[in-house]
Amino acid sequence: MAKVMIVGAGGVGSVVAHKCNSQPEFTEILLTSRTIEKCNKIAQSLNSPKISTAALNADFVDDTVKLLKEFQPEILINVALPYQDLALMDACLAAGVNYLDTANYEPPDKAKFEYSWQWAYQERFQAAGLTAILGCGFDPGVTGVYTAYALKHYFDEIHYLDIVDCNSGSHGQVFATNFNPEINIREITQRARYYDKGEWVEVPALSIHQPIDYPEIGPKESYLLYHEELESLTKNIPTIKRARFWMTFSESYINYLRVLESIGMTRIDPVQYEGKEIIPLKFLKAILPEPASLAENYTGKTSIGCYIRGIKDGKERQYYVYNNCDHAESYQEVGSQAISYTTGVPAVVGALMLVKGFWNKPGVFNVEEFDPDPFMELVAKLGLPWQEIMDPQSPFVD
Repeated sequence: MAKVMIVGAGGVGSVVAHKCNSQPEFTEILLTSRTIEKCNKIAQSLNSPKISTAALNADFVDDTVKLLKEFQPEILINVALPYQDLALMDACLAAGVNYLDTANYEPPDKAKFEYSWQWAYQERFQAAGLTAILGCGFDPGVTGVYTAYALKHYFDEIHYLDIVDCNSGSHGQVFATNFNPEINIREITQRARYYDKGEWVEVPALSIHQPIDYPEIGPKESYLLYHEELESLTKNIPTIKRARFWMTFSESYINYLRVLESIGMTRIDPVQYEGKEIIPLKFLKAILPEPASLAENYTGKTSIGCYIRGIKDGKERQYYVYNNCDHAESYQEVGSQAISYTTGVPAVVGALMLVKGFWNKPGVFNVEEFDPDPFMELVAKLGLPWQEIMDPQSPFVD
């Protein structure tokens, strides 16, 4: 039985609140955000005695520490902006609270995300006897657990890993992003990277792409991106020779993005406008649709999985593990679209892993460093069932 504090009241925060409310292990839930109105709206939709709300600017460590000490949760679930990861980790250390997030830290002034900043907290969390679970969404998150599960049960060594992420849904908007527009566009427009033979290979953004056939969806053009789980998986599974990440985008989305980039609307450096400094990407975020607002009319499915190749008993084998999630079914259950659902559910499962004692060793860890079996069992029960195919027809040609 535990208290949980959630930081962030966007689409993912709403899913986390709904799922935490349905779990008997969580007796009290404090939902916080810079915008208290968002918290109250979610709380009203749940109408649960478990949930209370509070305003919190997570940039200010002292404010978070004060709230943590007043509420005394066992774990803080961070589904706010990745800029705030370090401030929230500092607050958890000061207040003696375990920590979990879904995306790694990146500095506001540079479109670069890596785990080095958070891995540097290892000794402090160990000394405090606290657990920090990093990247416990879907990708990163479930994809890391899938890989760990494959290594535990089907491989002696993993050599090749391709993570594939498809959204075949339709939200009816001309141009919109499925999660925070600022973070989404920063991720897509930076140079792509993949891991090959011990080195990181960098290529221009969206320059490598190919069709991939997704289960129950069909072929979709998929683009090579850099994603943070590649960094942790190649570190924690050193037999990996090559690791890549692929994501689908429609031709229309790519065209709009390239126009916005060409006219400077994706810039993250300040420009002068009417005597004030503004950041073009933040302005673009303000005028694009709020991702949570897309949910009601969303149709179609997501499909996210891992193609894995390696060796078992001296013989080469291939394996594919994936989840498909329906946008309309997600909305019917918790009022969200599938992108938020597939991120929020694993965060709750990760928190339950800690509360139940499966994932509670002191220190800072990525999800693939824990036992994958209890997570795989629970994530299926909580709404993200997974399928596996042995020796699939791989879409990748070496």
